[in-house]
Amino acid sequence: MTGEAKQTVLILGATGGIGGAVARSLQARGWAIRALHRDAAKAAAQSPGYEWVQGDAMTADDVLAAAQGASLIVHAVNPAGYRNWGTLVLPMIDNTIAAAKAVGATVLLPGTIYNFGPDAFPLLHETSPQNPVTAKGKIRAEMERRLEAASAEGMRVIIVRAGDFFGPGAANSWFSQGIVTPGKPVRSITYPGRKGVGHQWAYLPDVAETMARLVDRRETLAPFAVYHMQGFWDEDGTRMVAAIRRASGNPELKVKAFPWWLMPFVSPFVPLLKELREMRYIWQEPLCMPNDRLVAAIGAEPWTPIEEAVRGSLAALGCLPPETALPQRALSAPVEIAG
Repeated sequence: MTGEAKQTVLILGATGGIGGAVARSLQARGWAIRALHRDAAKAAAQSPGYEWVQGDAMTADDVLAAAQGASLIVHAVNPAGYRNWGTLVLPMIDNTIAAAKAVGATVLLPGTIYNFGPDAFPLLHETSPQNPVTAKGKIRAEMERRLEAASAEGMRVIIVRAGDFFGPGAANSWFSQGIVTPGKPVRSITYPGRKGVGHQWAYLPDVAETMARLVDRRETLAPFAVYHMQGFWDEDGTRMVAAIRRASGNPELKVKAFPWWLMPFVSPFVPLLKELREMRYIWQEPLCMPNDRLVAAIGAEPWTPIEEAVRGSLAALGCLPPETALPQRALSAPVEIAG
């Protein structure tokens, strides 16, 4: 955008993992970043390079006011602490849709695989039937239905669905909340999946870059444009474990089975654990997301080598001491997953 007036993007959820990553990718492309926050002064002190606007995504007038002059709205906001999903999520997307219609902005939504039940596995395409089996999945499917309806009325929508997020900023993820323990050196790995079951991962910086490239081409996309990322496909559940072992410098890290049996007892008190419990089925069946449509739109999908991605993720979580370095000796011990 050199030599041109900056385009403005409104980010809802800029302090979150995906919202923050997309903001950085778009800012690097010359976009002016505007972000709505309930404590704008505090957020501005942490990220002074953005225009922070005081307001709440649950308040339609706040979203509309913040969207003035924006040509893109990134809807990456979630209820605080993942509480009250059933009552908060749909009003927030309705506010975003209303604001986007009013100012003529495109809506960019980080999608999920929660929309889909196991009947859509193992190859999950953009047009696979959405028969969610969880409460959160039903809400996500309804969000997309509302966006699609709005696109039929002239609003542009881009949705990017990807596998399980991991990477710097992906705090509420299987990687950071289930597989390793943040703030501590990796002494063992807890793996939620079954032996031999493939799983789909997505490195957060790659997801953000993919979204930014689609935004670059938004005028050429369909009004309701949905894309799947291939990300990192772990075909049997051992490649992610092996990458963590290599990054930690310990080829013999113990791999433990995830304590699914414990979830019914603790999930009523920890909302995130309730979410994890409901998504157990994605670990019991293989799930792979072909990216043919995405490649046709932007060319090769952004892809960080898995060793670099895992190492960056562990470092961001405080799991790698500064003196840790990848040893030159072979780190190829066979991966054994309990369960």
